Amino acid sequence: MSYSWPILSLVTFLPTIGALAILLIRGDAKTVARNARATALWTSIATFIVSIFLWVGFDTSTADFQFVEKIAWIPSFGINYHMGVDGISVFFVLLSTFLTPLCILASWEAIEHRVKEYMIAFLVLETLMIGMFCALDFVLFYIFFEAVLIPMFLIIGIWGGGRRVYAAFKFFLYTLTGSVLMLIAILVIYFETETTDIPTLLDAMLDPRMQLWLWLAFFASFAVKVPMWPVHTWLPDAHVEAPTAGSVILAGVLLKMGAYGFLRFSVPMLPYATEYFTPLIYTLSIVAVIYTSLVALAQEDMKKLIAYSSVAHMGFVTIGIFTLTQQGVQGAVVQMLSHGFVSGALFLCVGVIYDRIHTREIARYGGLVERMPKYALVFMVFMLASVGLPGTSGFVGEFLILVGAFEANTWVAALATTGIILGAAYMLYLYRRVIFGKLEKDDLKAILDLNPREIAIFAPLIVVTVWMGIWPAPFLEVMDASIANLIEQHKVAMNALQSVTVAGN
Repeated sequence: MSYSWPILSLVTFLPTIGALAILLIRGDAKTVARNARATALWTSIATFIVSIFLWVGFDTSTADFQFVEKIAWIPSFGINYHMGVDGISVFFVLLSTFLTPLCILASWEAIEHRVKEYMIAFLVLETLMIGMFCALDFVLFYIFFEAVLIPMFLIIGIWGGGRRVYAAFKFFLYTLTGSVLMLIAILVIYFETETTDIPTLLDAMLDPRMQLWLWLAFFASFAVKVPMWPVHTWLPDAHVEAPTAGSVILAGVLLKMGAYGFLRFSVPMLPYATEYFTPLIYTLSIVAVIYTSLVALAQEDMKKLIAYSSVAHMGFVTIGIFTLTQQGVQGAVVQMLSHGFVSGALFLCVGVIYDRIHTREIARYGGLVERMPKYALVFMVFMLASVGLPGTSGFVGEFLILVGAFEANTWVAALATTGIILGAAYMLYLYRRVIFGKLEKDDLKAILDLNPREIAIFAPLIVVTVWMGIWPAPFLEVMDASIANLIEQHKVAMNALQSVTVAGN
């Protein structure tokens, strides 16, 4: 089904319209803050409702881009405003629109100063995230991909913790450095092919020797965003200093941009280089899964522990993508979606008790189940989903990735499995220390359980986590054709290259 109205442009720019409306709000500080919160919340809810039409109207039988919009933008250079989604990108649009209203609700009481500017930054960030997943022109993609840095930099740097400026600059410099190399790669591709149109470039065959350099340039950008070991060190700092909602969007959506880049560009456009560098990806991913899981075990700060767990989970994602098997890539996409919900929810869980006690030190807690039974239940659901318990979304993603990895390389599958065991160790250890034990601290004896606003935040996250775990078919059916096409494209390209090589010899 296709709509007669430009649904992708509406979903992308509706948050910006909300941001402009907030910009015009006038009055005393209290009135401005109240109206800014309400406008941001209703705008983000409306955006989510419109984005559901993408899923409802999606044709699962084809791998083609759908809801396509194409307008000449810079005709002299052949650059177009070209938008569209396939079975992979449509879910990342939905992930972005789903998490944003929850983040705004989570910031309702936590953000007390410069509320108007905060809400504007969040809505602009939503526009840029959605635009990046919809872009079908390299220049458009790059603008959205880079511009995401600006509102996130401000969210960490203005509303973050004590070392927020350091964390914000570290985040900015790491990601910008990698992206400069990607810009060079895009320019090289443009001069070689004279187009920036992504669907056209997916069918182009670039020189194998050039592919190696282009792949490395893209890798520099995407690996930092994922983040892969050893360029992951910006992430724990950014998470610790970011406000709770900033951490949710950072873990939930921004980390997926790197893996999405691998799926959209590195694998289909640079098949020879992908094949050549797959052992490197496997090595870095296994190190990430095992090393960062061990580092997570040693953490005393709850946010840092969850941040390191994110690096380990994204290590699974990169293994899944580069297995180039149907199950592996499907598992990688499901794992990204699952991680978006589960990791975001875990940061929200930390935010709940941080708002009450104002510390994230694990040792300061213990025995919370006595005072916060609802909270203990919610935390348990997401802790078990992070571990990959059957019946949760985490299990489906990890199981499919391991099936794909076993098909591609049994050693990779065996080593990756150790990450699941370590993951269970650090998450259960965290849960036991915070929730169980004796309630000895005086300030914890008066702590309040979840309020209705917090329950409203967690309820949809629990529903989606369990839904994906019990009945993943609606998700898998949508992405099935696009992933099969991606793998087939890769095989055809590799066969064509081998034919050319044989003919040359």
